[in-house]
Amino acid sequence: MKMMKRKMAVLLSLLLVATLATGCGTKNRLMMGTGGTAGTYYAYGGVLAQYMKTYAEASVTAVSTDASKANIQSIEDGDYQLGIVQSDVMTYAWNDTRAFNGIGTQDFRVIGGLYAETVQLITMDSSIKSVADLKGKSVSIGAPGSGVNFNAQDVLAAAGLTESDIRPQYQSFEDSKEALKDGKIDAAFIVAGAPTTAITELATTNGVKLVPIDGELREKMLKDDPYYSAYEIPANTYPGQPEAISTVTVKATLIVQKDVDEAVVYRLTQAIFDHKEEITTENAKGKELSVKNATEGISVPFHSGAAKYYEEHGVSVNTQ
Repeated sequence: MKMMKRKMAVLLSLLLVATLATGCGTKNRLMMGTGGTAGTYYAYGGVLAQYMKTYAEASVTAVSTDASKANIQSIEDGDYQLGIVQSDVMTYAWNDTRAFNGIGTQDFRVIGGLYAETVQLITMDSSIKSVADLKGKSVSIGAPGSGVNFNAQDVLAAAGLTESDIRPQYQSFEDSKEALKDGKIDAAFIVAGAPTTAITELATTNGVKLVPIDGELREKMLKDDPYYSAYEIPANTYPGQPEAISTVTVKATLIVQKDVDEAVVYRLTQAIFDHKEEITTENAKGKELSVKNATEGISVPFHSGAAKYYEEHGVSVNTQ
């Protein structure tokens, strides 16, 4: 009888140790939603995941997804714990507006902004020199409900225009490129990190030009929508672009499920921003990693773990 009790005690102890070990391991196993396999989110997410594994004591797996909206919804559903999203799309989710009208969520928090996704207005029409010149023109403004579509609407509104003032076309980047090349549209909005391959190809073969988003128009956008930031596309980013072009950006932003442990999120943040030089050697977008870029132009609250890291580097962020 005593032998049986002793065996049971040993078995229970082993089960307890296994349970604790599993719980700890589960806490540090994280899925990260990125984007399509051909896009920057997926490639960059894979690099970030590797640095998190190495330096944050966390097993992070980057998964191909339909990007921003899908990543936010998957975090809400509990399928993922991390996701890369456009800063404006996460703001829609937080505020229950636009693409998330009626299905918004606040189940996530921000770790930090990663890099600029530039609002680029391109044309091959020499008569289009400003946003106001789009009136009456055929313009690609992105797929309905897409981040590009909302960005285009914001730019048009700041110029005093609506979709009814133009001939809107709802096209992808690739379709916009081909339509411009074939003369089927007059201009197109593309939102992506610059240089963007589709624009580079057009600029090389067809002499496409960038239309500035600047002056009072840009100031209105920055005032009305806190997720936008001012940006200058450097001269010679594209062939035939001798001068810098003013525009606005949203940010590719890393978010996390709100209930992930503070210590874990602190280490995830540290793993990224303490190793930005190494990350840059693997993906050029790493050049934009900085505490300043991570924290500016973000209207959604940060996770307390990320906030702790930024506080140690002299920056206070909102966690409420």
